[in-house]
Amino acid sequence: MLNRYARAFFTKLLTPVAKLLLGLGISPDIVTVVGTLGVCFGALAFYPRHEFLVGTIVITAFVFSDTVDGIMARSSGRSSSWGAYLDSTLDRVGDAAVFGGLVLWYAGDGDQPYMAGLALACLILGSVVSYAKARAEGLGFTANVGIAERADRLVAVLVTTGLVGWFLPEIVLTVVLALLALASLVTVVQRMLAVRRQALAPTP
Repeated sequence: MLNRYARAFFTKLLTPVAKLLLGLGISPDIVTVVGTLGVCFGALAFYPRHEFLVGTIVITAFVFSDTVDGIMARSSGRSSSWGAYLDSTLDRVGDAAVFGGLVLWYAGDGDQPYMAGLALACLILGSVVSYAKARAEGLGFTANVGIAERADRLVAVLVTTGLVGWFLPEIVLTVVLALLALASLVTVVQRMLAVRRQALAPTP
């Protein structure tokens, strides 16, 4: 949902930044790698210390690199299969760091095993959501269905975690993690059923 409604807005907003970076001779791949490193730093340096607000601010500052690198690639004519592969692969690394940071806090000093379990479920199921689509496309099918796309999951967890670090009660994060895990599971099932229909459809 967010992919459809927010992409045009952020593309327009970040195009000047992309042009500036290109003018400095910086490649889209470098932006992709630096953005991922920044997200991982924000999540793994601050979340495990319960510094949710600071961690979320740092992550948010770098997460827009995912849009900037795409704008740079298209503007410079450098769009390629390699760039798309690098971007998708490092997206998984960044997502894992965000939920992994929460797992580390709640399994450690946070001492709330059920919260660690929910964050771990979101991490695992989120990866399976992406794999279900990638594997389908590798086999010649499509799996562009589901109620929990990556952007939706990422925005939900970042906004909630940041606000819990600021003033919201922790129960809100509990509810959001539970809903994200459930939505991810539903999305996996939706994609599996979509591929099953295509695989078993009569050959014309």
